[in-house]
Amino acid sequence: MQLTTHTTPSGFRLPSIHAAHAFFTEQPNPTTQSVFADNWIRLILSYARHRRLFILRVEDAEVAGGDWDEILRNERINRRVLPSYLTSLISAMVSRNLAYYEPPKQTRSAILLWRLPEEWADVLHSWGTATGQLSTILTLYEITDPPVPSPLSGIPLSLLRRAIVILTRSGRAQLIGVADGEGVRLLAGGK
Repeated sequence: MQLTTHTTPSGFRLPSIHAAHAFFTEQPNPTTQSVFADNWIRLILSYARHRRLFILRVEDAEVAGGDWDEILRNERINRRVLPSYLTSLISAMVSRNLAYYEPPKQTRSAILLWRLPEEWADVLHSWGTATGQLSTILTLYEITDPPVPSPLSGIPLSLLRRAIVILTRSGRAQLIGVADGEGVRLLAGGK
């Protein structure tokens, strides 16, 4: 089969390397494996951003029909990423600060940082400014599940907390205890 790009049903364009049989297996040559890992990491993060996926689990390589099938499987060449290889790729992303294990102290599930926490902090502050939420106390639930979809819809709480800590350090937010958990007050301060 010729190595060509392919557009998935979700509209994501797969790079030509995705059509290579060897791309789906861990390579014994460290140089080749490093190149493949770099390509996989770019592919995973790009796809996550395209589909707004935040969590990648080793089980995603084991079960067909999931959110990650379009990239972890290639039915045209009858290949799929094995769980052991996905574990290795997740570990590489964590070591490069492009993901973190969630929950902590395990290695089978990670939050992907297709935007860094600093970028999420800016998104949160921009959203608060654009929606007139400055100086208003918001629960974390109101941010992750607003009545009108926003760039923060569905963001994992642990990632949202990281963004809030960054805003707090720069004087653009206050973390506040509220009756049903945590809240945040976004402030007009500068970076």
